[in-house]
Amino acid sequence: MLLNRSFRFAFVGLLIGAISACASGPEIPKPVDLGPNPALLSVRLAWSTKLGTVDFPLQVKAAGGSVSVASSDGSLVALNARTGVEIWRTHVGAAISAGVGSDGRFAAVVTRSNELVVVDGGQHPWHVRLTSQVFTAPLVAGERVFVLGADRSLSAFDAMTGQKLWQTQRPGDALILRQPGVLMAVGNTLIAGYSGHLVGVNPLNGNVIWDAQIATPRGTNDIERLVDLVAGVARQADTVCVRAFQATVGCVDAARGVVNWKKSASGSVGLQGDESQIYGIEEDGRLIAWRRADGESVWSSDRLRYHKLSAPLVLGRSVVVGDESGFVHLLSRTDGSFVTRLVTDGSPIAVTPVAVDETLVVVTRNGGIFGFQPD
Repeated sequence: MLLNRSFRFAFVGLLIGAISACASGPEIPKPVDLGPNPALLSVRLAWSTKLGTVDFPLQVKAAGGSVSVASSDGSLVALNARTGVEIWRTHVGAAISAGVGSDGRFAAVVTRSNELVVVDGGQHPWHVRLTSQVFTAPLVAGERVFVLGADRSLSAFDAMTGQKLWQTQRPGDALILRQPGVLMAVGNTLIAGYSGHLVGVNPLNGNVIWDAQIATPRGTNDIERLVDLVAGVARQADTVCVRAFQATVGCVDAARGVVNWKKSASGSVGLQGDESQIYGIEEDGRLIAWRRADGESVWSSDRLRYHKLSAPLVLGRSVVVGDESGFVHLLSRTDGSFVTRLVTDGSPIAVTPVAVDETLVVVTRNGGIFGFQPD
């Protein structure tokens, strides 16, 4: 029996997991022993709060000194990043499949019934039915809300009224990852990930300005051909570095739409970077630093090998990642050595940590929200 399109969208993550498990055989590699906490940096838990279980691909959004977080059941909250005090809290009336997008005023999520819901200071000004499922947080910028659909559509709405301004559609592979893709703004260009392509779009009308290919589909079936670009982008000025799922990492000049370089890589979560290096987690848990200028490997760390890790965050002189046991690891940007280890509630940290106002904000699968600050 053929799978219908929406079913295939929804379950591609499960199919990939099952195939990976079969391919690796019956023995699962044991995570590398973490050893004692070196505690080379003094960090304290400044605040914590609780929302609800997070079993969708949450993206925590930091804007204007606040962080916006959502839970699977439809709860949506904005917190003061420095103090953890609630700015507002609301419920969108349905389970959430994607979010949160925010510019500090408007916050946007997409429900599992394919409705875009936009709130203004915790109030519900509007919602609109979409044409497909969504796994990428909407982008709120310039009083517009942009939505990247699982059907390879890209739509723009007026943030005040909900009026649809334009919609474009691109062809793509039959399957799409059930995890966030790339949707961001660089200057006056809207940038989106379509399959293995990073595409620059005019935000006023949806017209394509440039198209840069990061990865080429390969293999003999739909799953093997997946090369979607995944969320977690290492941006420095006009240079945008991204990962294609289990295929490639590469950097693009977003002013010209030209690929600067690309290298084979086997990870499935996004990147972060600084002025000279970009950092990524490979599928086996290795942390790799590539030189931003040309993609040459600078160093590789096995210290967290086989620990299931979040995408990285660059914070000060450290690279921050969370693991499936609820630990937050700070590693040196110089060589990947341990700096310190933080403890949350013991549930997995699959959400990329964010930093705002000298606060490291971490969200766990059980809905714990933790704000860490340096002593």
